[in-house]
Amino acid sequence: MSAAAVMTGCSPAPSAKHEEVRPVRAVVAGQSAGTVGASYSGEIRARYESRLGFRTGGKIVARMVDVGSHVKRGQPLLQLDAAQETLQLASAGAGVDAARSRVAQAKVDVQRTEQLLDRQFASRAELDHQRLALQQAEAQLRAALAQQQLTVNQRGYTTLVADRDGVVSALAVETGQVVAAGQVVVTLAADGEREVAISIPESRVGELRTSSKLQVSVWAYPGRTWSGSLRELAPDTDSVTRTYSARIAIADPDPQLLRLGMTASVLAPDVDGKRAIRLPLTSVVDHGAKRTVWIVDPKSGRVAAREVKLGSAQDDSVLVTSGLEGGEIVVSAGVHMLQPNQKVLLGGGGK
Repeated sequence: MSAAAVMTGCSPAPSAKHEEVRPVRAVVAGQSAGTVGASYSGEIRARYESRLGFRTGGKIVARMVDVGSHVKRGQPLLQLDAAQETLQLASAGAGVDAARSRVAQAKVDVQRTEQLLDRQFASRAELDHQRLALQQAEAQLRAALAQQQLTVNQRGYTTLVADRDGVVSALAVETGQVVAAGQVVVTLAADGEREVAISIPESRVGELRTSSKLQVSVWAYPGRTWSGSLRELAPDTDSVTRTYSARIAIADPDPQLLRLGMTASVLAPDVDGKRAIRLPLTSVVDHGAKRTVWIVDPKSGRVAAREVKLGSAQDDSVLVTSGLEGGEIVVSAGVHMLQPNQKVLLGGGGK
């Protein structure tokens, strides 16, 4: 027993528990202008686009333009076979001749009845009947003349002409094809104004409406931008994409540079203009409805969680609208491995 006591007294004291120090990266939170730009992709379109079609049906016998052709107002684009309209015009002319003959006959009948009435060989009722027949014949003549004019117009509808100066952007038919009245066969993009057609998700509609200025750029000319403005915003979403269609008018477009169909980007640089703190997205820990960041105490080197409210996000950064005052050391990498009051070692990016 005495030997055991001696051995117990000589045993070393238990070592202190080792505290794990977690290496992290951090950034210093600082106030900035808070502007986050929202970018939307689209394509260059004409301000006015005409979807043209024939007013009558028939078979296409001639096509005078191709896709990309520049046309003038009134220039013929497509021609239908006018044989049927020619026959209808001849029929309408014959109807007019017949109506004129009935009017002439009715006038003769009225004159003869008036003469017979003067000799007491006809009654007043018979004269009234002949005058009524004359009025009916004259009305039929007017109807025949109107039908003839309608047929003349119908024959003119066999030639489709451009309604304005522009470029043929689409042709939906070929020679020999039979088309119906009103069927769209040619799409004509008017010269002049150009704009960008974009689609907006429902969460960004408000940002686009409140943006004071827009910038338009195209892939073909990197580094060059044009000023733009929101001209049109659809009141309802597309049934397939569930996005809102918008048109951005371009100020002073150069038709030689901004060609139809070019891929364009619209940047709204000031969708969130209030002062805020910008942090990397990797700094934020998501707890359902709550968002927190880890704040490093510069004296003790330990972390503490702090709830924040976020604003707009862009690329790999986000704006913090409340919860931070500026100047705090915020962990930017390794946030999911930390525990409250844990000691950390600042690595690259720390200050």
